[in-house]
Amino acid sequence: MKQPRAWQRMLSGRRLDLLDPTPVDIEVEDIAHGLAFVARWNGQTRGDWPYSVAEHSLLVEQIYARLGDPPAKWRLAALLHDAPEYVIGDMISPVKSAVGPGYGELDLRLTAAVHRRFGLPAVLPVAIKKAIKVADKVSAWAEAVQIAGFTEGEADKFFGRPADTMLRGLEIRLRPPAVVRADYIARHSALLLAM
Repeated sequence: MKQPRAWQRMLSGRRLDLLDPTPVDIEVEDIAHGLAFVARWNGQTRGDWPYSVAEHSLLVEQIYARLGDPPAKWRLAALLHDAPEYVIGDMISPVKSAVGPGYGELDLRLTAAVHRRFGLPAVLPVAIKKAIKVADKVSAWAEAVQIAGFTEGEADKFFGRPADTMLRGLEIRLRPPAVVRADYIARHSALLLAM
């Protein structure tokens, strides 16, 4: 019986094996391009452009920086927190639950390869992962209220109400994918240089 194809050809020319990803097949340009064209909230957001995972990732990194003065490598980890979605897409939590543990395992393998590619540990320290998750939830709350049609009460229920200091000045921006892609690459480069 023939094995089904489990790799995807990237615009860089790399072939990324989804079942056994290696760091040498990962390029930031592929990540930035994919994430800039993947819509969060299954595209159910207000505005003239979809709110992309790349834009969300930039916001999460910005919020994470508010949690203290983290080193550049952990800020890079925050920027890359959803990197696997450049090839597996962004599934909303209810769909992830329905798909089951296979999605999580695929995500973990891709995350480890991405981390190793950019000089991060394959598995982040628990405290760092938790802090990035806090920033991710703050972002989700702001996105829900500002562009996804949730009331503040609904967002509080599903994501937890962030401290007002975490929300101060957070503005969800909808921009063309090419602009977001370029900003993602630039931020990634700046963080690598600072490491």
